[in-house]
Amino acid sequence: MQYDRIDARILEIVQKNNRLTSEVIGELAGLSATACQRRLKRLRSEAIIEADVSIVSPKAVGRPIQMLVLVTMERERSDIIDRFKKAIRSSVEVVNGFYVTGDADFVLYVTAPTMEDYEEFTRRFFYVNPDIKSFKTMVVLDRVKAGFAVPVEAPSEN
Repeated sequence: MQYDRIDARILEIVQKNNRLTSEVIGELAGLSATACQRRLKRLRSEAIIEADVSIVSPKAVGRPIQMLVLVTMERERSDIIDRFKKAIRSSVEVVNGFYVTGDADFVLYVTAPTMEDYEEFTRRFFYVNPDIKSFKTMVVLDRVKAGFAVPVEAPSEN
C-alpha cells in the first residue's frame, strides 16, 4: 500500500466530507474527475480507505448515555482474547472496541438509552463471562471530539 502526495490530498478531503463529487474532489486535488475516480477506487481496493461512513449523534437516535469501559481479562490466552473480540463485534451496544496494552486489556466505547439499559448490558456482557476479571466504567460527560479522521502526511519525494 503506497500513496503519493495527490492521494494524501484526496484522503484529507474525503475525511472531512466524503459526499463531495469526484469533480469537486478532483478540482481541490488538482485532477480531472476521471483521474480522481480512479485514485479513489484504488485507495478503496487497497483498503487505504476502509469505509465511507456518517457519524451519527448518539443523543439524536435515543442513545444519550455513553461510557468508556476498561476491561481486564482473567487470562491472556489467544482463544480467550479471540472469543471476547467476537463478542465485541457482535454487540450493538459496543460502538468501538480496542485491544490495548497497559492495565486493561480492552477499552470499549458503549452507548445506551438509559443507565438501566447499561446495567442490563453489564449483567449480560460482563458478569456472566467467566473470562472477565474486572471492568471499570467511566460515564462520558461531554463528547468533546468525535470522528475517525487520521492525519495524512504526503510521502517525501525522493
